[in-house]
Amino acid sequence: GEGEKLAGLVFLSGLTCTEENVTVKSGVQRYAAEAGIAFIAPDTSPRGEGVADDERYNLGQGAGFYVNATQSPWSQHYRMYDYVVTELPALLKAQFPVDEARMAISGHSMGGHGALTIALKNPGRFKSVSAFSPICSPLRCPWGEKALGMYLGDDRATWAEHDSCALMAHVEEKLPALVDQGDADNFLQEQLKPELLQEVANSVGYPLELRMQPGYDHSYFFIASFIGEHIAFHASHL
Repeated sequence: GEGEKLAGLVFLSGLTCTEENVTVKSGVQRYAAEAGIAFIAPDTSPRGEGVADDERYNLGQGAGFYVNATQSPWSQHYRMYDYVVTELPALLKAQFPVDEARMAISGHSMGGHGALTIALKNPGRFKSVSAFSPICSPLRCPWGEKALGMYLGDDRATWAEHDSCALMAHVEEKLPALVDQGDADNFLQEQLKPELLQEVANSVGYPLELRMQPGYDHSYFFIASFIGEHIAFHASHL
């Protein structure tokens, strides 16, 4: 009704994406509307003139990795962690009828990494977390090593602050977590490694539901197939 605040779901997108991939291709609007959830889709990195970039798809614009870069030239603009954790909630509070006490977070691939790490690092902030084909351990995959090395420098201890497996091993708050992963995803073995996350979840008793979905790849057809279930999952906790 009038003056009523909505629960919110932040969705972080993957490498090469803008916020348009999920808003155009996932079909999420219908599910979010039915559940009464505000769907919030920020971009994946800074953009524009004077913003550092790289010709490789897995670095620079479209590849912010949801960290605050400390290394030149990235440190000037690449502060996606602060953007999602601090700036975006302040903007929502000022401009939109979103209830900050009823928030959830989700994402795809690099954005699944972002959703899991941000949820794990900010206890009390979210009611639930989900991910589609997340990069589960950037410390142990080429995408993560490249991006975190360039953004954060050579000290791998600083990378561990943005590694879902490393964070989950020492977590205080155990949020309901749903992860969907296609078993025909061509990045599964080399880059995504959900089995590493499952191992940690088992060892600390974290309430992770990891679902391997037969025949699905890394594309938005996969997301469109299960986004309704993710909205229902978050709705049940919001």
